Amino acid sequence: MALFRIARRTHLTPAEAWRRLTDWERHGDSVPLTRIIVKTPPPTGVGTVFVARTGLGPVGFDDPMEITRWQPPTEDAPGVCHLQKRGRAITGWAEIEVGAAGTGSYVVWREDLHVRGLPRALDGVTESAGRVVFGRAVKTLLQDRTC
Repeated sequence: MALFRIARRTHLTPAEAWRRLTDWERHGDSVPLTRIIVKTPPPTGVGTVFVARTGLGPVGFDDPMEITRWQPPTEDAPGVCHLQKRGRAITGWAEIEVGAAGTGSYVVWREDLHVRGLPRALDGVTESAGRVVFGRAVKTLLQDRTC
């Protein structure tokens, strides 16, 4: 499996950074050729299931995920969301941590990603691609969208 870590700082409060990073549908806006479909009704929490569909037209794959830990940030503790990847093509897990840092917050995205059928010798390529794609997603999700 390809383990990678993305760390960022933002001027956003932990609550706002958390809200943006766990707005699953918006992840599709930041990852090329991907849309997110939440399969369970709100509110988000342990047991929430969503699918990232990546592809062009009928050619693509689904990356179903389930939230197995949901602990929003508080004044005293960072927030942690753990996702288990349950797909046929993609397996592994992702974890998002958001906590206070000065007047803003820090974000740490950890992911252990495996593409079925891809030899372990290519884990470095998977790790690099994951770091680029998810690093861009984190950056986009945390950006100010005011005009």
